[in-house]
Amino acid sequence: MKKTSFENIRVLKTDTCKSLSGKSKISYQIGCNSKNDIHFRITGNTGGGFSSNEWIPLNAILQTFKKVPKDSPLTSIYLFPLFKGKSVNTPSFLMAVLLMENLVEPLPKKIRCHRLIDPKPFFVEMKQLMSSKKVSPAVAKKRTLTKKVSKKSVGKKRPSTSKTKTVKK
Repeated sequence: MKKTSFENIRVLKTDTCKSLSGKSKISYQIGCNSKNDIHFRITGNTGGGFSSNEWIPLNAILQTFKKVPKDSPLTSIYLFPLFKGKSVNTPSFLMAVLLMENLVEPLPKKIRCHRLIDPKPFFVEMKQLMSSKKVSPAVAKKRTLTKKVSKKSVGKKRPSTSKTKTVKK
């Protein structure tokens, strides 16, 4: 799978969600490249675990899920190949994001087991964000490696352990 460099991604949405265990909050971004391919990345978490902040194409996620036998539930284990050599937490964090974005739903009576659901509402939302003339604040400002939240961002959805790369455009 060809990795997409950060410079090619326009951030469409920045949000947080609970981890699958419910013990921490995950910060994430959804973006698109010049071809409007949707990508996800984990930007931080309030727990002690590390994560990879690389962009992962939604198409790669969906292709991975298509390889899962029809009678098997979707778990974060299937996402590990997308993060080869990276943090073991990131696939679970990504699954939590997919749950938050209503791309998967939990299976009844099965912990951390999911199934794909109709992605049309998600694609409608992304299409609206892509057509917006607004530039996401996350793209407009320089990103800085930080461990603390500035006083201005207190009360926003960004956790204090959020880490992002410095990128100049």
